[in-house]
Amino acid sequence: MARVRRTRNVENLSGLLDRIAAETSAPDGAGAKETVRVGDLLNAIGRRAYGPLLLAIGLFSISPATIVPGLTWASAVLTFVVAAQLALGLKRPWMPRRVLAIAVPRAPLDGAIRRARPWAARIDKIVRPRFVVLADPPWVNMAGLLAMAAAVVTIPLGFIPFAPLVPGLAIVLLGLGVTARDGLLLSYGAAAMVGAGWLVWREAPALAGFLAGLWPG
Repeated sequence: MARVRRTRNVENLSGLLDRIAAETSAPDGAGAKETVRVGDLLNAIGRRAYGPLLLAIGLFSISPATIVPGLTWASAVLTFVVAAQLALGLKRPWMPRRVLAIAVPRAPLDGAIRRARPWAARIDKIVRPRFVVLADPPWVNMAGLLAMAAAVVTIPLGFIPFAPLVPGLAIVLLGLGVTARDGLLLSYGAAAMVGAGWLVWREAPALAGFLAGLWPG
């Protein structure tokens, strides 16, 4: 008889890392998977909850896995899709099948999880419900708008090494704030988003010159 796996809601960063780590291992001790589908990860995390979804995408966007060409922009698109639905106040997020079918390499993701665990334990000690009014509508919808903006600025910043870490950090803070109903973290996420916008403005001339060089003549 098949076992039914019962899972608790993700409430903090350590819980999220535990869910992702469990999904990167093959069942019945068959060994680790070489790649992991986005859909499988989201199913493990809980696709009905916006906070854990944004948190997971944000962690992925700042992980070494994004050294694979195109994954930075893929994470930005996924962020935008989820955040737009949060901004609109939809009860549960929907994602295109093509996005869910994307396979990401397991090894760098697994390494990022191991390195993040000590930090996750420290962060979880200070994250708690506070200023919870900011985690309720309509303010939580504003968090969705900020995450959308972070996704948009990730596109041009993706041409600059390490620059996407800034909007990625904003998404992590926003996702963790929504997950833990921590309004203070949501405020920090908004501040990080302001920093990402400033970075785009500062690098705009260099980005324009770079993009112009891609179309000679």
